[in-house]
Amino acid sequence: MSGRRLREAIKAEFATYGMQNMTVVLSGLCNVYTHYVTTYEEYQVQRYEAASTIYGPHTLSAYTQLFRVLAKAIATDTVANLSSGPEPPFFKELIIPLIPNIVDRAPIGKTFGDVLQPLNPKYRVGEVAEVTFVGANPKNSAENRTHQTFLTVEKYEDASGTWQVVHNDASWETRFYWHKGLLGHSNATIQWHIPDTAHPGIYRIRYFGHNRKQDFLKPAVILAFESTSSAFEVVTT
Repeated sequence: MSGRRLREAIKAEFATYGMQNMTVVLSGLCNVYTHYVTTYEEYQVQRYEAASTIYGPHTLSAYTQLFRVLAKAIATDTVANLSSGPEPPFFKELIIPLIPNIVDRAPIGKTFGDVLQPLNPKYRVGEVAEVTFVGANPKNSAENRTHQTFLTVEKYEDASGTWQVVHNDASWETRFYWHKGLLGHSNATIQWHIPDTAHPGIYRIRYFGHNRKQDFLKPAVILAFESTSSAFEVVTT
């Protein structure tokens, strides 16, 4: 019933400003949850849904009021004039990590980003280029965000003499695997599933990470590192 009333209110607001017969769809964003929203009447009964409407009996009215304001702004093309409202609190400092942060360690004689399993010198389209590096916990990168991606696939451009990024970790063709070892050791494997649309030429794969370091009686620090594979050729036949 709450959804029906909210849709009807939004539709009526659009109609007030000349936008008739609008189709209103309520769709929640991923990972957004504000518990139940019941009507005022349902709230009085205090069954499960009403008891779980944690912002009280006027929750629906508050939503309706705000969505009517938004509908008006859309209808009158004044969305840019809306206030952004208060910033929500950020409780990161109050969160106790359930998984302890451990120091990252590289094998003796190695450093973070060193290549453990190199690439082949040549691949054909349709094959998988794979390289393994001395890695560190990706969680460190998520917390620091010095780099915007864990990996890039880059192509050498003869005309400019520069490397151009053609894929990153958001690309469908790439894979990033973190292999956790013992006592802070880990490896990172990067794959590029070379598509049929790839242009022949010289390529390389780069790895971006962060390692957690802690000296005796000193606070832990997060250090950024990056590494580059050997160059390899992609051919069509």
